[in-house]
Amino acid sequence: MSDAPPPAVPEARFTGDARPYAGGDPYADYRTADLPFTQLTDLADRRLGAGVLAANDEFFAERENLLRPGPAVFDPEHFGHKGKIMDGWETRRRRGATAGRPHPAPEDHDWALVRLGAPGVIRGIVVDTAHFRGNYPQSVSVEAVSLPGTPSPEELLDPAVAWTVLVPRTAVGGHAANGFAVDAGRRFTHLRVNQHPDGGIARLRVYGEVVPDPAWLAALGTFDLLAVENGGTAEDASDRFYSPPSHTIGPGRSHRMDDGWETRRRRDLDHDWIRYRMAARGEIRAVEIDTAYLKGNAAGWAALSVRDTGADPGTGTGTGADADGWTEILPRTRLQPDTNHRFVLPAPAVATDVRIDIYPDGGISRLRLFGSLTEEGAARLAARHRELGG
Repeated sequence: MSDAPPPAVPEARFTGDARPYAGGDPYADYRTADLPFTQLTDLADRRLGAGVLAANDEFFAERENLLRPGPAVFDPEHFGHKGKIMDGWETRRRRGATAGRPHPAPEDHDWALVRLGAPGVIRGIVVDTAHFRGNYPQSVSVEAVSLPGTPSPEELLDPAVAWTVLVPRTAVGGHAANGFAVDAGRRFTHLRVNQHPDGGIARLRVYGEVVPDPAWLAALGTFDLLAVENGGTAEDASDRFYSPPSHTIGPGRSHRMDDGWETRRRRDLDHDWIRYRMAARGEIRAVEIDTAYLKGNAAGWAALSVRDTGADPGTGTGTGADADGWTEILPRTRLQPDTNHRFVLPAPAVATDVRIDIYPDGGISRLRLFGSLTEEGAARLAARHRELGG
């Protein structure tokens, strides 16, 4: 076996004009690429509390569309009194100062301020110009900052605020998912998205790792150790056919069947599973397994196991741990469709990792693990927060 490193993946670039819409499927000629960071949490997910706080111009289409869940839609017949109505953020055409200089100046641009729903380390950004074919920006740039509390647009625009450039001014393509890898290595709370000189952006996605405020979690005491907003992650799963496992640790209860995790139908004698990483090492005291809106396709049974990688080497999680360190804390239990199942554990389970096994297939909508951080877990979380500039 060769020890040579794998070949580098070229960074995606989208340039040139998209073809005019010619009817039929509006996504037929949409351009995208395989962007591995899109498997991470979208820190700008509206469902996490993200918002577009302000924009200097939104003449044709509102800034709030940037963070709408789901892909942008296109209706060729949808016009209003200002013109074509687009599912995105679209500004008016910029003009120069005089007839002799009718074009925008090189520094002219439009901007929008975005509050992340969950502060964290940003690993990648997608500036999606879906359906903006002749009216997308020539280039974009993205800056970020970390500020405590809930700063107003005026406070964010203060000249004293030091912004970090995540994406330098870069040409983009129309009707395309323009992806940018980010390696800033810091925790951020807000973004400033710039389009040069004007135009429209359909969606903004900001992928990364949640870095929660340890002081807030300490004040709460007991909280959901697995929730994405608290720093939990779904690391792997046996099947992602209908929906991703990350839905199971999303905010709130599921309100639709596709807002959970559902696998394809098995035709063998195996089963499906998800493996999670908790916010930090903690003590689990109560569990919720919710199958809301999964009625004819809920999992039949579920079991829960934990692993403590913070334990001394070779000790696993204690008595009953298997060769990989997993200990079952909830034996295989029958689940009901469209039901929230609650379990109080007979004793706290100390863990860093969790695995839910469902039998034989199907899905769950949410998994909640209520407890508190251990002293060691809280210390590690606080140290990481400091290291990342929180």
